[in-house]
Amino acid sequence: MKVATIGGGTFGEMHIRALTQRALRGDIDFVGLVDTNPEVCKTRRDIYGIETYNDINALLNTTKPQAVTVATPDHLHQEVVVECLGKGIHVLVEKPMDTTVKGCQEMVAAANASECLLQVDFMKRNDLYHLHLKQTVDTDGLGRIAYGYAWMEDKIEVPRDWLPAWASHSSPAWFVGVHYFDLIRWLVGHNAIAVSATGVKDKLLSIGIDTYDSIQSKIVFPNGVSFVVDTAWHLPDGNEAIVNQGIKVVGSDGWLTVDSQDRGTRGCVRQGPSSEARMNTPNLGFFKEVENPAGLNHYSGYAVDSIEGFVDNALGLVQGSHQLSDLDGNYPSGIDGLEVTKIAVGVHESVESEGALIMLDEL
Repeated sequence: MKVATIGGGTFGEMHIRALTQRALRGDIDFVGLVDTNPEVCKTRRDIYGIETYNDINALLNTTKPQAVTVATPDHLHQEVVVECLGKGIHVLVEKPMDTTVKGCQEMVAAANASECLLQVDFMKRNDLYHLHLKQTVDTDGLGRIAYGYAWMEDKIEVPRDWLPAWASHSSPAWFVGVHYFDLIRWLVGHNAIAVSATGVKDKLLSIGIDTYDSIQSKIVFPNGVSFVVDTAWHLPDGNEAIVNQGIKVVGSDGWLTVDSQDRGTRGCVRQGPSSEARMNTPNLGFFKEVENPAGLNHYSGYAVDSIEGFVDNALGLVQGSHQLSDLDGNYPSGIDGLEVTKIAVGVHESVESEGALIMLDEL
């Protein structure tokens, strides 16, 4: 199966790593990367030895991929995804699927019309600790879910240094909050019915980035179940982890907390021979790069596992070993992406309406 990646930025590189590693097994061929930035193309080409293109049509027409992964800026997903689905190409798209409900609906419609796989990279479902949490919930280990709390707080370097060109088109709810919006939906097993939220603009505005520093949202589900989700991306550079994150779920008969920032490895270390030692809590469950006995870089972690899951799903469809209907409920689908975007859109409407309750069926 021929696979390509569209968008080679910070997370596009993760896609390249996962797919070039998978290609070593011989069941896929990584045929290229497209990015509109020539410097990105050169850097990725030099490091990974891959073919690169600056124009999507050149990539699609030259390499004719059967599956693509999309890691463009969030607000640019829709056009690319619809085009690829229209050509009969299976698609993995980064979260959020789109930043508008209409865009998500168009993507779902395109997937249905083409009978192609549309999968969203909600990677936190692949975290072993979250799989344990899901299993505990599903086996009634907590009783009936009553409420919960999640938090994901990035250092300011994320919007300032990683995303300088488009951070103002995003927010902490869009960039990191959707991870937990999806995880919570997955755990609860129902669509959200309403949201309310408040937000603060201060630190990022002071450095010329017009977006929220933090957003606190409350997500309401049927039967009175609710979750509060705190998101931010303005933590100081001195924070010992790139992100503080975790989730607590409380049920009628138990509770369970997953701290995804401090996972038991903590210390004060140098990041390079000329740097000073700093406190650090690495999240090795997310991504780890080591040299294997053959002298090759080996990539692992739930960020890689999520992309591998898409490859397995798409490869089975291309080879005919399963049908699209066989995958129902076993991957983050376009419908899941649509429902998460409804939550995020509602959150931002509430923030702009001074915390008003937004009914999601009205979006």
